Amino acid sequence: MTQAGSSVGVCVEHTHDVAVLKVTGLLNSATYRTLRDAVIDAALDEPRAVIADVNGLSVPAESAWSVFTSARWHVTAWPDVPILLVCQHSAYRRSITATGIARCVPLYSGREAALAAAIKRPLRDRRRLRTQLPARAVSLGLARALIGQWLTAWAQGCLIPVVGTIATILVDNVLKHTDSAPVLIVESLQDTVVVAVEDDSQVPAGRLEDESGSETLSGLSIVSALCRVWRSTPKSSGKTVWALVGRENQL
Repeated sequence: MTQAGSSVGVCVEHTHDVAVLKVTGLLNSATYRTLRDAVIDAALDEPRAVIADVNGLSVPAESAWSVFTSARWHVTAWPDVPILLVCQHSAYRRSITATGIARCVPLYSGREAALAAAIKRPLRDRRRLRTQLPARAVSLGLARALIGQWLTAWAQGCLIPVVGTIATILVDNVLKHTDSAPVLIVESLQDTVVVAVEDDSQVPAGRLEDESGSETLSGLSIVSALCRVWRSTPKSSGKTVWALVGRENQL
């Protein structure tokens, strides 16, 4: 698969449960978001790791390397997929190290070394299901019904009320504020559950404020009160709004 901006391309391959991105072209302010979102897209598919091979990338401004720390920040809390860089060019390697990028995005000189490091990371025992819902109000009830079925099967029945409530809010926001058919994703890992809803709008989800700057009681305000953490994560095709719920969030 190849994604292209005005002058950057990303070719994605998969090996040993690792997504390897071959990045080519020019990284600048015009292509920064295209590359960032392509890296995020790869991570949201939940491989063991994402490796970005940047040997074919031209980066005139040293600060542009922050695209990889930005992508990593967006996926740190969930799905917590590591991002690794492969770069053979000594000048670029010095820039990446000098700007501190390598502290959170490990840097390797060759793809094989990066791949060896990536496959040492054990796969986490996640249970995950996703489905596209219709762009109609019936999706609110469908989402709650599916969550009940899935979490019961995964022995997470105690979280059905809170996850169902959050899903209702997220799906309702998609129906009210976009023209998208929402995609529901539910994932169980140990004693936590993530509920996520994808849509085709690139407008970030945010809590509402009134004219004085004070927050109003919005759906996302309720989500924030019901979960450990929530975020709006950009994708090349829109965004994913998700919430992480633990046992302490039971209703």
